[in-house]
Amino acid sequence: MAPPPIVTGLSPNEGPPGTKIIIRGENFGTKPTDLIGLTICGCDCLLSAEWKSPNKIIARSGPGKGKGDVIVTTRLGGIGSCNVTFKGYHETVGPMKESAVWVEKTPLFVWGRNSLSSNTFQQEDPLGLSEEGNEKKISEDDLMELFPNLSGDITSENFSPGWFLLENHQCTSFNDLQAGLLHLRRKVENQKEGQLSFLKANVGSVMDQIDTMDRLKQSFENDVTKYGTEPTHKLEKSIKESVREARKLFDDVLLRRDRAEKTRNALNVLSRFRFLFCLPCIIDRHMQKQDYDIIINDYMRVKNLFNRTEVPVFKTALYETEKRIMALQKMLHDNLQKMPISIEEQKRLIRYLINLDAPYEPAWDAIQSHVNYINLRFKECYDEHKSAEAVLAQELAKLKNSHSSSKFNKYNIQTQDTLNCIPENVLFIEDLCDILSQLFPNLWKLGHSYFTGELLHVKIEPGKQVAFKHVVLTIIETFCKMLRAAVIPHTLDKNVDKSTVGSWSVKDINIIALWLPNILRHVRSSYNILIKLDLPNEALNIVSDLILDLKIFCMSVLFKQATEQVRQLQKQEDWKIEFNGVTGLPLKYEQHLQNVVQLVKESVLISEQKEASLSESPVAQKELEKNVESLFLVFYDVLKNLTFQNENGEEEGCTAVVSQLIGTPVSAYRNYGSTKEVLLWEHKLLKVLANCQYMTNTVLNNIFELFNKSGIAMSRASIEKIMNKFSVLEKTVLETYLEQKSDPLVGTIEPSMYLGKFDWDCVNIVTDIKPYAKECLNNVIHVHSEVYGVSPTLVDSILPQVIQTVAEELYRLMSCVQKFNLYGIQQARADIGFLQSMFSSYLTPKASTFFKEALDAIPQLKNGEQTIVEDVIAKSSKKMKLQALCLIKTENNITL
Repeated sequence: MAPPPIVTGLSPNEGPPGTKIIIRGENFGTKPTDLIGLTICGCDCLLSAEWKSPNKIIARSGPGKGKGDVIVTTRLGGIGSCNVTFKGYHETVGPMKESAVWVEKTPLFVWGRNSLSSNTFQQEDPLGLSEEGNEKKISEDDLMELFPNLSGDITSENFSPGWFLLENHQCTSFNDLQAGLLHLRRKVENQKEGQLSFLKANVGSVMDQIDTMDRLKQSFENDVTKYGTEPTHKLEKSIKESVREARKLFDDVLLRRDRAEKTRNALNVLSRFRFLFCLPCIIDRHMQKQDYDIIINDYMRVKNLFNRTEVPVFKTALYETEKRIMALQKMLHDNLQKMPISIEEQKRLIRYLINLDAPYEPAWDAIQSHVNYINLRFKECYDEHKSAEAVLAQELAKLKNSHSSSKFNKYNIQTQDTLNCIPENVLFIEDLCDILSQLFPNLWKLGHSYFTGELLHVKIEPGKQVAFKHVVLTIIETFCKMLRAAVIPHTLDKNVDKSTVGSWSVKDINIIALWLPNILRHVRSSYNILIKLDLPNEALNIVSDLILDLKIFCMSVLFKQATEQVRQLQKQEDWKIEFNGVTGLPLKYEQHLQNVVQLVKESVLISEQKEASLSESPVAQKELEKNVESLFLVFYDVLKNLTFQNENGEEEGCTAVVSQLIGTPVSAYRNYGSTKEVLLWEHKLLKVLANCQYMTNTVLNNIFELFNKSGIAMSRASIEKIMNKFSVLEKTVLETYLEQKSDPLVGTIEPSMYLGKFDWDCVNIVTDIKPYAKECLNNVIHVHSEVYGVSPTLVDSILPQVIQTVAEELYRLMSCVQKFNLYGIQQARADIGFLQSMFSSYLTPKASTFFKEALDAIPQLKNGEQTIVEDVIAKSSKKMKLQALCLIKTENNITL
């Protein structure tokens, strides 16, 4: 006895009656005849069972309903068991129920009729072997190469068994192939035996069929004899007459039925496609509410459903919809180009137009509208301020004509700042910078979104990026040129069309200087906005060059204004001494320079982000040195003009001081007969000299140090040139003063010496020094007092020069004496020695040489004769002790 069969798997495990089930398990027998029973859910299904292998059976389910077991019975194992269940259910097939037709597998050989096409069913394995586990390792191309002009299809005329075995049973063992061959032979024998038994069992039915066919033949022959060869004509004629009569009776009914059917169909169509027919009205309603997203969604839905329809009524509805969509496209496109508009609104409109497949380039059109609007605002801004400037000019002209020349000068309306109004070109620059700062970022962001793909999938045509770059550079260039034309027209290219960039009248430099820092601040603000947009350097360099030129111009104007203010200091000099003979003029000059340097530092020298520094620009450095040098030289001219404003060396109403011995009156500080004090020219020279020394020693060093701290670099050549200028002026003033004081003083020595027909050869006992020596001493003391009264620091530079001149004159006079007697020798030596001792504190080496040579020109005395000279010198020195004290230096170089 064999073990009982057991069912372990079903595929599928449920289905209606007739479901094909693959039953898997164990001990199903070793051949088909071993299978003697199969029940599914209690229904016998042996007739539909087909044994495949000891582990597989294929069968169809019976009419059982509900869950049940699948029991297999074999000849040797008996009734088996089941580990799984099958669920049977009945389906009700209606007119709306989809159904499938099962195509029965046809045996390999069918006797007596043609087989179906191989494409309409799946062939079973003719060997009865399972194909599971047989992996196809040979490709179809390799099989065609091995079996040319052959096929593995068993229904084909050029069928190749080798191809079939390699394709389906490459891994099947030889024993299994032998078993398959026996199965194929047995199946062929069974089919042959089945045909003969079928005929034997149904001989009666076959004979009845033959008798029936014979009777049909006899009836047909009788009809041909009776009705002819075409008996159907009369029948056809009768049918047609019946139809005509029927139509006469039911035409109205059928017509009403047709009309009702048409109406019903139309209502069905309207009901089913109501969305399409109502869409035009829906679009109109949503357009009024500006619900464009809903319109786009509805339109895209209709377009996807009915775009390719051929139904006329649908085409008519689509045409009406398209008309409204085209109107919507045009409206959105017009709104897109209306300026001003926010960038978010423009992006939204661009998205709408792209979704509607509008026949425009919405993104590029939006960019063009921004460009046109910016250019329009530039022109409107220029026209507005130019008109305001013309109106102001007319008002000024009327005001000027309405007053006399005296009244006009009284009101002083020659400058705009008198009327407390800002120049129109300054207002124009502020408004132009505001326009660029507000509008240009939207243009750049829109273009960036366009080229980076943020505006949906917009197709970018070739050359658009180049065109966008061109319009951006054009706007930046126009902006910079209009600014240049308004404030620095000299920096414009000569070929620039003035009608496009504008033309402004030249303003007073003093007015422009007040507003240049404000102009520079506005331009820098716009430049910072452009930097944040991450523009290419090619565009930023245009504005950077403008800022550099503005900084150079601002620096030049500030320095020129300061230069003009310094030039006016000449009229402000009151000659009041502040300290050491220095008037307030150098202090005012230094203050002006500190102010202008501070303004230049705050406005120009401090470079902000991505700005070109003045120190890096050769043009700026050259202009800076030129202005600074001019600022120094103008003060040099002021001091020079103050020095030589009176060529005669005296003010009107003053008399010169020469000598009391020869009858020249003593000068005074006051003009006799007048209460007004008149300042002597010599005193002015001394104060100018003190100012020059203070400039050279203090002010210039302070200013150069201030320049270095502020970042104003000056070349060594410029500094030396300025220092040399003031040094030359100091030397010139000193020489002028010495000439003014020394020449008259020296010129009085000889007349005073020979006053009263004095001669060095006459007999005259020596008891005192001569009056000319006393007068010479008093004149030097007078010079000392004058210099000290103005500036004690000038004494050491002026008095030694005066004494040197006196010594040189004494040497000349002694050298010219023809003959000395003893008394003349003693007198001359006493006079020269007395003056030498009195001037000892201020003797220069050259002056000492002159005194020595003067004594050498006088004959020598004997020892006893020299005593008288020494006594006279000592006696005179004692008598003139007060004068001696005036010419003695202290440690601080200040006379007592």
